[in-house]
Amino acid sequence: MIDLAFAAFLGLFMAAGLRRPFLWVLAYLYVDILSPQKISYFLLASIPVSLIVFIAAFGGWLLIDSKQGARFTFRQGLLLFLLVWCGYTTMVAEFPEAAATKWAWVWKSLVFAIFFPLTLTSRLRIEAAALIMSLSAGAIIISAGVKTILSGGGYGALQSFIADNSGIYEGSTLSTVAVAIIPLILWLGKYGTIFPTDKRVMIFSVALVFACLLVPVGTQTRTGLLCIGLLGILTLRTVKRPFLYIGAACLAAVMVIPFLPASYTARMSTIENHQSDQSASTRLAVWQWTWDYALDHPFGGGFDVYLANNVQVQMKDVSTEGNTTSVETEVVQEKARAFHSAYFEMLGEQGWPGFLAWITMQAMGLIQLEGIRRRTKGSDNPLDQSDCALANALQQGHVVCLCGSLFVGIAYQPFIYLLIGLQIALGNSVRRRKQDAIRTVRAGPRKLQPLNRNTTA
Repeated sequence: MIDLAFAAFLGLFMAAGLRRPFLWVLAYLYVDILSPQKISYFLLASIPVSLIVFIAAFGGWLLIDSKQGARFTFRQGLLLFLLVWCGYTTMVAEFPEAAATKWAWVWKSLVFAIFFPLTLTSRLRIEAAALIMSLSAGAIIISAGVKTILSGGGYGALQSFIADNSGIYEGSTLSTVAVAIIPLILWLGKYGTIFPTDKRVMIFSVALVFACLLVPVGTQTRTGLLCIGLLGILTLRTVKRPFLYIGAACLAAVMVIPFLPASYTARMSTIENHQSDQSASTRLAVWQWTWDYALDHPFGGGFDVYLANNVQVQMKDVSTEGNTTSVETEVVQEKARAFHSAYFEMLGEQGWPGFLAWITMQAMGLIQLEGIRRRTKGSDNPLDQSDCALANALQQGHVVCLCGSLFVGIAYQPFIYLLIGLQIALGNSVRRRKQDAIRTVRAGPRKLQPLNRNTTA
């Protein structure tokens, strides 16, 4: 029954694209985020759904869809460079088989990230893409939130739809995405036109935000807690009454803590003392190894070069009895431990050229969004108000993703590149409106043509 439902929905989606090719782009977003072929038992699982929808999306845009307003930007150029550079490092990788396996999905993520902004040539398309992204991720988030309420979750134990701990379904990745998408959900609830704002839309938006906040609790990831804290700080820029907001946030935190699972609070306590947690201590040691490796191999070692690491971790267990404090030290040997950081993942695998291109792309996005926000802030034009709010939402979501990337190896996570695509499209949209306004001013008022009295009706 689930197979039939997913197959029928995707089939209708693809059929609708015959009249509106852009719908195939939205269909790819749905497939790329939710991965219905993994949820399916037979029908969709037996065919290359992702490849078929990608070909339809690209072919429909290339052959049928309008190209008016499409613009190739410098950030897309950086993505193109990163794609080519990743292909090169894959060919000279230290671990060719592992690198080829990762390259098989990374290139698709980067190619679509380059192509995606070219299709978002109107405000309606930008909103539609944001809506599909939110609802597709929301399906996973709602499932995880419900399971958190019913079972309390657990680190590595919370499963949403499928028993897969990779991609967006991995706990820390899902926590990061869930928190990062909150500003976008609130923007859709307030400024959306596909589902115009009313009581039902606002109730659903608030409920989905609540589910997003439940995900870090259910997955019991420290990354999720840090992302929530950062988003709370970022929100201070836009709230009208910051002191009231801070008081309400503190009160909510105090009220929620007694209801949190004991396993969650115990795991969060390791943030303060990382030396007693082997996982955290190992990450620091791997990051140091990666830094040294990048100094010796400035052009990187290709995908999954972490397989070469061999680090020693010194663990400290501090116990206190009365006035006596004892410290026990243990040295643990770790091999082939993952980077657990997008920054060090990119640095180790793609070296300094890839890392500089990647970090420049991130920084340019934040600067561009800040420029849009400042130019449109305070305007009485409803379009400017919507653009300002969207720029702020995308900026907050991007910063949260960069925070989560500090502790999760998601340098090539497709969802983050989709957010970047929305940023590029928003920048192009604001630029087009500005150029149109300038042309209108330069043209001036239309001159009335003299009446020809010899012309008969």
